Amino acid sequence: MTQPNFLFITADQHRGDCLGVEGRAVKTPHLDRMAERGTRFASAICPAPVCQPARASILTGQLCRTHGVHDNGIDLDESVGAKGFAGTLAAAGYDTGFFGKAHFSSYDPREPTGRPESGLSSVDFGPDWFGPYMGFNHVELMLSGPSNHPPQQPPKGLHYEQFFYGDGQGEDRVARYLADGDDTKGAAQTWHSQLAPEWHYTPWTADRAIDWLSHGRDSEKPFCAWVSFVDPHHPFDCPEPWSKLHDPALVDLPAHRTRDLDNRPWWHRAALENSPQGNADEVKVRSTYSRIDPQTDDQLREIIANTYGQIAFIDSQVGRIMAALEDAGLADNTIVIYTSDHGDWLGDHGLILKGPMPYEGLLRVPMLVTGPGVKAGHVVDAPVSTLDIAATFSDYANVAPGLPQHGQSLRPLLEGDGRRDFAMMEWELLPNRVGVALSLRTVRTRTAKLTKDLRSGAGEMYDLVTDPHEMQNIFDDPDRADLRNELEGYLARRPDDIGPINTPVGPG
Repeated sequence: MTQPNFLFITADQHRGDCLGVEGRAVKTPHLDRMAERGTRFASAICPAPVCQPARASILTGQLCRTHGVHDNGIDLDESVGAKGFAGTLAAAGYDTGFFGKAHFSSYDPREPTGRPESGLSSVDFGPDWFGPYMGFNHVELMLSGPSNHPPQQPPKGLHYEQFFYGDGQGEDRVARYLADGDDTKGAAQTWHSQLAPEWHYTPWTADRAIDWLSHGRDSEKPFCAWVSFVDPHHPFDCPEPWSKLHDPALVDLPAHRTRDLDNRPWWHRAALENSPQGNADEVKVRSTYSRIDPQTDDQLREIIANTYGQIAFIDSQVGRIMAALEDAGLADNTIVIYTSDHGDWLGDHGLILKGPMPYEGLLRVPMLVTGPGVKAGHVVDAPVSTLDIAATFSDYANVAPGLPQHGQSLRPLLEGDGRRDFAMMEWELLPNRVGVALSLRTVRTRTAKLTKDLRSGAGEMYDLVTDPHEMQNIFDDPDRADLRNELEGYLARRPDDIGPINTPVGPG
């Protein structure tokens, strides 16, 4: 096999079970087709449960306390980012492109940072800027996408914002984006957006990637493209008709959807009840946008149905991208990976969004792989992580990684003869996040999971075979001491290359 191309497609906050092939009532025909044609990892986890640390880990192949982005609002060192998989492949002769939401740097810093992703500094990057950035030769990006605000008007913003406002109708589109087309029962951060789908960032991201694959890349070189969709991230603002593709009355609710804090480690209650600390604007974001109060079943159905619409909208774009790959004659020599930066509780245990409770809905992500040499119709239940992607690209390209790797190549598992014992997640929270400082480490095996706060020593542990919904915390159960010792032994294997605790420049 000649050096393969790499097409890396990600969503944001897409939990691992929200695929048709996983048994939930979400319509994902193109992703299900990927699973049929390739390999599905049924126990893939994120390396951190929030955007910036997870994305920096995917790019670098390192856990967050090593690359330094241990929470949102901390910018990835550009010299480190340039040595991630994109820069390494570019130096080896690959053409590299990034399309969509990057989030390697903070969107809302308190002061200009000089980064293109900063709302304050984006004014310095005009319509002729297309990179390089973090090792990618060509980039077409957006700011937050929108997540906690609509697209910002130029001169703020990047390529999507220039597209959105380019014909002078941007303000009217913002009004339509914010308009709700139907009753959502008062569900938090949920509406049927009236923005015309062709102006939405989901098809825009696919359009830019397809154009580059078809016309923009150097056809004399192998390529590596990261196509990064914003959704199904909150707010749950899917546009019609996609927002109405799934009937709220028919969506599947979590089996356990009430808050059960008495059998959990202390920080679960603290993270929900304490006030974030620090800058007033950041406290407001963390208290109102990053938290959702308990919802009724009817409200939760609205949130889930809207999320399913967001996922189906992305699925349709994945179909378009895969068709473009076929049309360009590139499919036979391209490794395609679909995954997400992290998941979403989506009602599990009465929780929505994300935080320092790494239940399976948040921790586990979809991971589908197709391409030359990849086994078809194969399901791998060995624990892996998106941390492994950088090492996988290096392995297939026969290129040495630019940074020490915490991940391992997935190639042996994709070709059918590998094994894994565990995968690891970590997250360092300062009081600006949930009002308390936490140093969390999680290890997941095929059958069990343990999370420990290294500051207090408290923890939680679940037997995922007998207790798949994580109802019984057996961390302090003397009858399960052997399992705890085994899992804590895996945690102790973390490489001794932890860096300093860094100060966020803003909320995210």
